[in-house]
Amino acid sequence: MATIIRQAACSMLLRNLNVLRTGATKQRSFHAISLVNNFTKVNFQCIQKIQNLQYSTKDRKEIESRVMKVIAAYDKITADKLKVDSHFIKDLGLDSLDHVELVMAMEDEFGFEIPDTDAERLQRPVDVIQYICDKEDVLE
Repeated sequence: MATIIRQAACSMLLRNLNVLRTGATKQRSFHAISLVNNFTKVNFQCIQKIQNLQYSTKDRKEIESRVMKVIAAYDKITADKLKVDSHFIKDLGLDSLDHVELVMAMEDEFGFEIPDTDAERLQRPVDVIQYICDKEDVLE
């Protein structure tokens, strides 16, 4: 579905850019630019909604699995030290910048933003899992 929306956006963008290239009047050029901008905004919002639906989950085990995969994929973490209760800084040796990068990776994976005040409290994978379960309304 997202591919179809992207293809429609691209074809509309090309049509309107061709209008601009052919030396259309100022009014027609402005209209073409305005259509491109509006369609791009709507397209982006639709793709975000589709991605959120595609990646949303209601199962704690699946969330745990995804969180652990994201953390394990981080280059500064060794798999043998990684456990659900491992502290990012004390046990895994990460610094504050690494912690921020992990939080950003979680945001990308689950499709929502984690405020800085909440991110500071996410010190272990189990904290991240619980936070995401609370956001996704997953019952234990």
